[in-house]
Amino acid sequence: MTTPSSKSDMLGGPRRKYVVGITGASGALYAKRVIAEILRAGHECHLCVSPYGQRLLFDELGIERLDGESLAAFAGIAHADDERSESSRSARTKSEITISDLRASGLHYYPSRDVGAAIGSGSFRHDGMVIVPCSSNTMNQIACGTGDTLVTRAAAVAMKERMKLIVAHREAPLTLIDIRAMETLTLSGAIVCPCNPGFYLLPTKVEQVIDFVAGRLLDLLGVEHGLKVRWAEHLASTNGEPRDEEHAA
Repeated sequence: MTTPSSKSDMLGGPRRKYVVGITGASGALYAKRVIAEILRAGHECHLCVSPYGQRLLFDELGIERLDGESLAAFAGIAHADDERSESSRSARTKSEITISDLRASGLHYYPSRDVGAAIGSGSFRHDGMVIVPCSSNTMNQIACGTGDTLVTRAAAVAMKERMKLIVAHREAPLTLIDIRAMETLTLSGAIVCPCNPGFYLLPTKVEQVIDFVAGRLLDLLGVEHGLKVRWAEHLASTNGEPRDEEHAA
């Protein structure tokens, strides 16, 4: 299984730690892309999935259980079969990958009910947390100070320790309760970033829409990436030519 340490060296910066929470709002592909890019950049990803988030992963991606094999596939972690000896490859199969094995690739997974896990403590220093997708239920719990799951506990800790917290809300329409929760979180220092894709880059594939949202979240986290989200780059690729009046409007 490949490790990101060499890539981190190539990027010329220290290996950073990011916390990712997944909850039960549609948008599993956003989380998948964000996690893959964090690891691709050579950083650590500390992952927690709520019970409804696990249901989401099953409904949208067919992930039946969060074991080593399924998490490796979900996070886009490649298996270094070409680096193993023939005897090693035959002795250990893909299905035998454990949660512990994933740590070598930078992915750390924590059970949702383990509120005593490292990421639930203020002594765990990280470079930012993103909840993607974030359900209204989870958002409102955090705004009310409820921390009875690891996702909400880690979010509460991020705010009290003045660490970056990004709430990628993905439900509509909004109730007044949701709006006030967004206000409370914003006043508490969190960044509410709804999963609203832009279309000014003229996407033609669903993957490009996913990349746009994931790229914006990665920007907020401070993770370097190559996803296409920059209007200036789009202008450069088209030689700065204006679009027709229909698109310009």
